[in-house]
Amino acid sequence: MTEPSAPPAPAQPPPTDGLISAGRRNLRALGHAVTHPSHAPTPLFADAPKRWQRVLPYAAVLVLVATFLPVTINVLTTGYDMAGGLAGAVAAAQTVPLLMIAHRPLQAWWIILPADVVGGLFLLNGQGPDDIWPWTSPAIVAYLFLMLALALRETRQTLIGVWIVTGAACLVLGQLFPEESDGTNVLLIVLSAVVLVIGGALRERGEAQRRLVEQETISEAERSRRTLLEERTRIARELHDVVAHHMSVITVQADSAPYRVGGLSPEAREEFASIAASARESLTEMRRLLSVLRSEDATGERAPQPGLDRLQQLVEATVRAGVPAELSLTASLAVPGQLPQSVDLSAYRIVQEALANVVRHAPGARTRVSVSSDGTDLTVLVVNGPPFGPSSTVEASGAGGHGLVGMRERVRLTGGTLDTGPLPDGGFRVAARLPLGTKDPASP
Repeated sequence: MTEPSAPPAPAQPPPTDGLISAGRRNLRALGHAVTHPSHAPTPLFADAPKRWQRVLPYAAVLVLVATFLPVTINVLTTGYDMAGGLAGAVAAAQTVPLLMIAHRPLQAWWIILPADVVGGLFLLNGQGPDDIWPWTSPAIVAYLFLMLALALRETRQTLIGVWIVTGAACLVLGQLFPEESDGTNVLLIVLSAVVLVIGGALRERGEAQRRLVEQETISEAERSRRTLLEERTRIARELHDVVAHHMSVITVQADSAPYRVGGLSPEAREEFASIAASARESLTEMRRLLSVLRSEDATGERAPQPGLDRLQQLVEATVRAGVPAELSLTASLAVPGQLPQSVDLSAYRIVQEALANVVRHAPGARTRVSVSSDGTDLTVLVVNGPPFGPSSTVEASGAGGHGLVGMRERVRLTGGTLDTGPLPDGGFRVAARLPLGTKDPASP
């Protein structure tokens, strides 16, 4: 018994079919490219910041038409003995569409190329022995300006299609009338290719630069956002210690209340025990939150947070760094516990950031630090004079955050205001007002 034969393998198409199919696809793509503009009908330099830059393309095309129209008419009438009316019509068809190259160069090419071909046919009857054919000199120069406008606006595929059609028109005229042709058809093919390559390279270079600027703008925005988020995270880590202290006090007070206060009912004892349990649970959750917020290299931040009682040490360290700084601080403010902890920490960090900026950007500048309170608000003022030396090119990391970004975030946290800016003498001023009450930071 014979085994059933395997089904025959499907016939493979010959390789030439694939090449023909790919060629057809490419031709369709080129045909679509030369019949559909790749850009909106907006002029060159439409996004330029100055008005004269936006008007420049229109002025340029007006100059081109005003130049080529009379020159073309004169060449046709005197060099080729063409009648005045016909010469005006041919010259208008070849030059007036140049008005479109500022915003619709491909549409202008649809008009000018056929006009040049028809004009070349009209030139056959009046061509002299010294006249060039099929293109006149003004037609060649005007066509090159058209090619430049196309190269600056259209895609590479469109430019290839335009050049192929141009070359085909030139070669067909040369083959149909070989006796009249003197090589200007081939010259136009070469010159148009050169102009298209140069213009296309300029356009692609400009697009690359524009994309680079856009990417740099996006990167700068992302960098600013990342800086802001990092500073907020750092402030949140610092405030954890402040809140944890208050929660610890609540826990201790709730646990010790039954022993400190006599005669408590069982319900009151149970309520205090519930408060202590809730406080301990809150502390546990806060430790978990801190482990999420704290980065791997942030172990040093577990030290107690500083306050105004350490301002004197901060100013002395700044003086040792070469900045003559003076401190004006009310004695009562230097006593720990006199201010809300968030305000105390924020004021210290603002002064720290301001002095760090002076060291980096205004070395040797005389600096005055003033911290005062009217009972309602705490006012922090850091003013430095003009620098006496070159600014440091290396940003010192220090213990601060991100300069003005950190200051603004800390002031926003406490519901205060911040005023910063240069002074007429070349110095800089940082003024912060921090409310001592319980104002909501989100309120105006």
